[in-house]
Amino acid sequence: MVLSESKLFQGLSEEDINSLLGCLGAVRREYGRGETILSEGKVTESLGIVLSGRAIISRSDIWGNNSVLGSADPGEVFAEVYACIPGEPLRISVTAAEDTTVLFLNVGRVLSTCSNACSFHTKLVGNLLTVCAHKSLSLSQRILHTSSKSIRGRLMSFFSECVRSSGSCEFRIPYNRQQLADYLGVDRSALSGELSKMRKEGLLEYEKNWFHLKLEE
Repeated sequence: MVLSESKLFQGLSEEDINSLLGCLGAVRREYGRGETILSEGKVTESLGIVLSGRAIISRSDIWGNNSVLGSADPGEVFAEVYACIPGEPLRISVTAAEDTTVLFLNVGRVLSTCSNACSFHTKLVGNLLTVCAHKSLSLSQRILHTSSKSIRGRLMSFFSECVRSSGSCEFRIPYNRQQLADYLGVDRSALSGELSKMRKEGLLEYEKNWFHLKLEE
């Protein structure tokens, strides 16, 4: 992907971005499918930007129950809040959902003015605040999706948001069945069963991560 397309670098030229990368100690790393990018309990000084692939953000309780909190597609950022708090242990894990390339940026250098006094550094800090605000909204949406006591209610809340975001009744989601179940906080078998019922009732069609929600005219 082109870094200028990322919200973190919005409003900056390719030349500005290339100048910033040196100031921010940029490190590029590649991960295979299922490989851990960041581990819960560890400390990070850097935020990650997905360049290609997809990252899944999750956390596990002491009994081993896993909850998916969200995902990061190309151009999107993860671990930015933890990187802003020195010494704060991660309460999330980040895993590569497929072969994934990540660019890490040292947040300490983002928040402080570099020795070169980059004129566009202030713009980057503003963009980081915007990214953090959007992430807060995403977590709030998950709370709304899981507020229903029924699996169908949680699915319909999630699908409604997908329709609003995509502007279409046909859309793809960033999760497989297990990840969707973990995101909505339900059992995978029960989730699959409810999806099957909804298809039989003519409410939707689906194939893997593709869905078509059938709204009444």
